[in-house]
Amino acid sequence: MAERVSVVRASYGAEIVAYVVDPPRPPKAGAPTVVLAHGWCMDHTSWHRVVDEVHRRRDVRVVLYDQRGHGRSAMGDIDEPSVRILGDDLFEVIHALCSDTPLVLAGHSMGGMSIMAYAGLHKDDFVARVRGAVLASTAASIEGRQAVPAERLIMALASRAPGISPRILVPRLVQGRLIFGDDARAEDVKHAVHQIQHTKMPTIGRFFYAISKHDELDALGHFVDVPTHVIAGTADRLIPIDHARALLDRIPSAKMTELKGAGHMTTYEGDRVIASAIIDLLDRKPKKR
Repeated sequence: MAERVSVVRASYGAEIVAYVVDPPRPPKAGAPTVVLAHGWCMDHTSWHRVVDEVHRRRDVRVVLYDQRGHGRSAMGDIDEPSVRILGDDLFEVIHALCSDTPLVLAGHSMGGMSIMAYAGLHKDDFVARVRGAVLASTAASIEGRQAVPAERLIMALASRAPGISPRILVPRLVQGRLIFGDDARAEDVKHAVHQIQHTKMPTIGRFFYAISKHDELDALGHFVDVPTHVIAGTADRLIPIDHARALLDRIPSAKMTELKGAGHMTTYEGDRVIASAIIDLLDRKPKKR
């Protein structure tokens, strides 16, 4: 797919690298733009199956970006980033590249958290601009998930060890069974692990702690009037499906799809389901607000 690359300036001197993917044919006037936010230790390419499926079925402009510190985007001058900062980054990407269209947002894992943070920080913008949201394999808070001592030690070292290659730790920390379900395609596992292996160690460690402190329960109230589709795998070992179900307690209008046997990587294991959810939101007539 052909991409146009842009650099968006964000807080703390970060440079967010974003990618605009146009459809084969020009979209209709006034059509929403789809904006996709990826997860922890991934980059924008983790959406490739979803983008291909959406473009196979609809002519719509898609904007992807590498989250702060991930892929080609700089971390900026900050030692302790937060998910809230990622919400501001999403706001900056939207206003730099999608200033004149409504939006359909989709976020996977930490990307879903970024959307919640954007809603919490920029309520008026979120409600006015967003026609629908897809929250995949994510949570408003991961309170109750306790990291084991060894995990905390490794992440503490990672956050302060820029010279260590992630490839040394990835074979033990990230195995196919940890991030995928039992029926994952071998090429998908390889593609995802490749992204993790090329994520800088400080990014891995610092965002581990950022996610552990993430709490956007209050922001979910802003989703009540925004059509929302929650998607999660029943075999997710990183963010168990109960966290996804809990989103519906605060967004009772949301639709939920459970992918039986799928793990955490629903952008691969559930690419068609996510694409269908995005298309459903694109095709909905906007509510009068």
